[in-house]
Amino acid sequence: MAFDPTISLNVNVEKSLGDFSLHAAFQSAGGCTALFGPSGSGKTTLINMLAGLIQPDRGNIHICGAQVFDHTHNINLPPEKRHIGYVFQDARLFPHLNVRHNLTFGMNLIPDHKRLFEFTEIVDLLDLESLLERRPHKLSGGERQRVAIGRALLASPHLLLMDEPLANLDSRRRLEIFPFIENLRDRLKIPIVYVSHSVDEVIRLADQVVVLDHGRVTAQGGIREVLNRIDIQTEFAATSRDEAPDFGTVLTATVAAHEREDGLTRLSIANDKLLVPQIDIEVGKKLRIRIRARDVALANKAPIGLSVLNTLHAHVAELVNQSRTHVDIKLETESGTQIWSRITLRSQRELEIKPGADVWLLIKTVALETGLSQHIH
Repeated sequence: MAFDPTISLNVNVEKSLGDFSLHAAFQSAGGCTALFGPSGSGKTTLINMLAGLIQPDRGNIHICGAQVFDHTHNINLPPEKRHIGYVFQDARLFPHLNVRHNLTFGMNLIPDHKRLFEFTEIVDLLDLESLLERRPHKLSGGERQRVAIGRALLASPHLLLMDEPLANLDSRRRLEIFPFIENLRDRLKIPIVYVSHSVDEVIRLADQVVVLDHGRVTAQGGIREVLNRIDIQTEFAATSRDEAPDFGTVLTATVAAHEREDGLTRLSIANDKLLVPQIDIEVGKKLRIRIRARDVALANKAPIGLSVLNTLHAHVAELVNQSRTHVDIKLETESGTQIWSRITLRSQRELEIKPGADVWLLIKTVALETGLSQHIH
């Protein structure tokens, strides 16, 4: 992989740890890059090398134009000289300091003229004003993680590393902290490397994804490009922390209208329209949705008299992953949108569904609710 000085992050490293070996090469132009993969794939080892906590055996790392590691030229900057903020799974706050002093601990080591953010800016961004005088043991899990993020940002990093920061939170706390991470992604414009093996987290937060498996990069690119690959989704379904880890389709949609009298929002995907439960996002804004394959039913005739509000005409592109009980079907709508469906072999046989066949796909409006992410920039 050729070094590109215009790219925020250039990584090409190798490391052997006992029987495990990691060889990862990727680039990031900024925004939020997700390191995605099952437990033991090398995600934390990789970001610890970015942070300077583990020294690679070979390779090089460039962060925002600075060469922080180069095996050939014997360069290995210590963590404190890499200008990196690191947010761990557990917040790791100083228990004897209140929130204010936890936040300013790293900031006080940065000369005023080199600070990227003002204290009040980060307090406002993460809604920490009411917490400033509390000690960590008086905070909820989500509040502790917000403080940890704030502390990392006030150290004026050129790169923010986040190692599964939501892993130790329950679903309610995770939903509570999502908007704060989205906000810092959109407003602060510093590159973020976000470690996760949750499909839903990656869809909601990341701009691009690097997939690791057994210490190797198996895929990288935009969210839709990578996560719509059935091999990637199937490979990691068994180890995902998502409540419904089965595979589906990731789509980018535009909010077309709100039908408030019915509690619905109409989305536009090319020339295709979908109705979803009402969401509080302005008309014209974009968002990502995930449609689970198991929620896409098929008909071989135009459906009538149904309670299902979302029906799209499509043709069958291919059949894959046929098991003893079901088959996965790639569909393409008249507008070119590709959507996956999973049906039983009996249904596939009785409906005579095969490549090239015309079908109507049916998606319940309520089935889309959990697949909605917040608006993307």
